[in-house]
Amino acid sequence: MTKKRLGSLLVALMLVSVIVTGCASKEDTPTTKTPENKDEFVIGISQLAEHPALDDARRGFEDGLKELGVNAKIDFKNAQGDIPTATTISQKFANDKVDLIYAIATPAAQAAKQATEDIPVLFSAVTDPVEAKIVKDWDNVGGNVTGTSDMADTEKQLKMFKEIDPSIKKIGIIYNTSEPNSEVQIKIVEKLAPSEGLEVVTMGVNNVNEMAQTLDSLLKKIDALYILSDNMVASSIDLVSNKLIEREMISVSAEESQVGGGILITNGLSYYELGKQTARMAKEILIDGKEVSSMPVERAQKTNTVVNEKTLEALKLDKDLNLFKDANMVGK
Repeated sequence: MTKKRLGSLLVALMLVSVIVTGCASKEDTPTTKTPENKDEFVIGISQLAEHPALDDARRGFEDGLKELGVNAKIDFKNAQGDIPTATTISQKFANDKVDLIYAIATPAAQAAKQATEDIPVLFSAVTDPVEAKIVKDWDNVGGNVTGTSDMADTEKQLKMFKEIDPSIKKIGIIYNTSEPNSEVQIKIVEKLAPSEGLEVVTMGVNNVNEMAQTLDSLLKKIDALYILSDNMVASSIDLVSNKLIEREMISVSAEESQVGGGILITNGLSYYELGKQTARMAKEILIDGKEVSSMPVERAQKTNTVVNEKTLEALKLDKDLNLFKDANMVGK
């Protein structure tokens, strides 16, 4: 082959290569933005009800996103305690093809799971996501749903009763009979209580209108009250705390916001911090491109001993008790 013909062939091959490469590049260029290069994400927040704990979980999540530099447009919807409404909210988010759904409380998370298998779903304020059939396993969630649990260190909570008053023998629990989270927590309390020298008396309510009468009946049978992470009880926390103070009865809560509402003490989680923890998971999904199925359900990373100082004084308890001395005081 002559040098002239060889040169012509090489030029032809180079032109073909350029044309093929150009076509491939044009064809492979995505027509829509991927999650990693979006300027703004749309996040749908489905909150079951309005009360301090769930509100804190939402505020912590939103603040956490800002701190992490996640540019997000928030579409917030509150189901006002109505489960069918929570279902409708999640279905709308799925139809709108939001980038991520943040579901606050168990029924909201269950609704989000049913609404989509493609959109990432993060939950918070869910006690046992396996028992609630939201994830397959704590470590291997097996789908598009993961999040943060509000499971309390129940053993630590129960020990407080005897530390405050060694004569306490019977503790009571009032709970919403329709809330799976509460049933899970009761089983744990009933399992651990005997080793702490405590007997457990439970009474369920179907709606907030039954709360006052049922609580009056329960308080006659017990020495102290344990407050679960229960949405119906949380929404009535002023009523509960006032009745406890009237009877000068000690109370321990599973979480911090209820202490702000008048319950005596907790060594528990902050829903605000739990929301921020969930925001970090959102950043990993939306910005870092992490697969939801590879992300285990997380428990609260921070707990605090918190005491309502006003309640402490109303119950005439010794402020110098070790349990109170090192606690964070609220409610003054």
